[in-house]
Amino acid sequence: MREMEFDGIVIGGGPNGLTTAGYLAKAGLKVAVLERRYEIGGGLATENLLLPGMLVDSHAIYHMMVEYAPPIRDFEFETRYDLQWIYPDLQIVMPFQDGSCLALYKDPEKSAQSIRQFSEKDAESFLNFARISEEAMDLFLAPASYVNPMPSLEQVAKLETHPTTKWDDELTGYTPKQIVDAWFENDKVRALFLYCATMWGLDYDLEGLGYLVPLMMNRAYHFRLSHMGSHHLAHLFGKYISENGSRVISGCEIKRIVVENNEAKGVELKDGRIIKANKFVCSALNPHQTFYDYVGKEYLPPEMVTRLDQWKYSDMSFFTVHLALTEKPHFKIFDKHPELENSLIYVVGYESEQDLVDHFEASKRGELHDGGFNCCFPSIHDPIRVHRRPDSFVKHIGLITMECAPYNLKDGGAQAWNRQRRPYAERCKAVLEKYAPNMNKNTIVWDYIGTPLDTENKFPDMKQGCFKQGAYLPLQMGYMRPNEFCCQHDSPIKKLYVGGASTHSGGMIIFGPGFNAAEKIAADLGIKKWWQPPRGVKEAYDLGLF
Repeated sequence: MREMEFDGIVIGGGPNGLTTAGYLAKAGLKVAVLERRYEIGGGLATENLLLPGMLVDSHAIYHMMVEYAPPIRDFEFETRYDLQWIYPDLQIVMPFQDGSCLALYKDPEKSAQSIRQFSEKDAESFLNFARISEEAMDLFLAPASYVNPMPSLEQVAKLETHPTTKWDDELTGYTPKQIVDAWFENDKVRALFLYCATMWGLDYDLEGLGYLVPLMMNRAYHFRLSHMGSHHLAHLFGKYISENGSRVISGCEIKRIVVENNEAKGVELKDGRIIKANKFVCSALNPHQTFYDYVGKEYLPPEMVTRLDQWKYSDMSFFTVHLALTEKPHFKIFDKHPELENSLIYVVGYESEQDLVDHFEASKRGELHDGGFNCCFPSIHDPIRVHRRPDSFVKHIGLITMECAPYNLKDGGAQAWNRQRRPYAERCKAVLEKYAPNMNKNTIVWDYIGTPLDTENKFPDMKQGCFKQGAYLPLQMGYMRPNEFCCQHDSPIKKLYVGGASTHSGGMIIFGPGFNAAEKIAADLGIKKWWQPPRGVKEAYDLGLF
């Protein structure tokens, strides 16, 4: 039987696993990243899914925490390597059928000018919300993403010491809709901001996570695209890990994590190979894969098994339609507002706040609703996405993304997606055509459809299509993510660590779980950290917020 030996093993070559491996590799450890697929990156996936030469971000496309994420700076991706971000001034446009529209810019003052056409009061409310949200981001929300969490009562006590963090914490008991409705009066303005508050997996009427609403709304006008596609970032991670003496091994089907005397010793693959780990094993998978599939309940405390049995995945996920286009879209609003032609995102299909609520409620019932979604046309901002002949009639790519599609359909469950995918894609395209009439059967020459079931099949760690490896619920966040037994990114099994999106600070390609796992492993092994604290962390400690 062939054996390999490393200082540490990271299971899962997604953004978090790559982050953990990168930090520890440069710290001098020999690390192996084991990836089931033949391409690293997980959700950082860019593929030819349409016609040849078209670079399609098949999962993660919008990057929301670039200016805060530690590995972007620490691994010198923008200076030593060739990572480039596309950061349009105009971030989101929400057109309406009556010819009006709302626009969000990087500059809140410009956004307020757009809001002012609907409500002077809402424009001022937005500026106030934007100001205090930015403060909350810099003081606590962003730094907290890159620090292992403390028990909630201890954290709340610390947040009470500063007026901005106290304000944010006081939102916790409210739903996103209650917060939006309290701040804004105009129905269309409410529709836009409720969408921004919920587009990454917050339920509009869920209490207990209101403190995340300022983060979600702040990030809604700070999105970036990765030049050449999201996978280019994964490629740079792989290069960085290799250059620092470690290794990525793809095509690894794992049978079990080897545990002896309550200590993780390595991994056995399904082909019989044993890969030894002298210092640690870190799993970036969901908690059921890690502890049930690869460890076994017999090695776990009974109380932890109870908590793992309670872990919930999201009931809703992505439905996407990628488009090959002969021309770029012409939304009706461009006739009066040509300055809106180069928005990063267009949110269509919601004429009122109630339209968004109705969509959520239909999805909870497992129904396919003719609701709304966001759409992006990456080739407008990044022409390299379309590697076609200059004389080709296909000029652009587009993407329809609905974030609240039900995993289990009312009639037939998840497997019903196999027969509903095409009809529902056509319904979504019909909604887009209402706002951009030139997006029709003459200009859309090819498409590729992705359902919540497809997400699960492609990425088994995203059970039920849950791109965060676990729903955002009050008892599945912070110190309870995934539970109190491994919230510090270690586990009851010695030398076994966890660092996927099911751990603090969650999903959406923010690199927090992977960074926090690396911090914990380095501390436990007594490794001198070569990296500096992430942006805002030292300042937050100095203020007594951690």
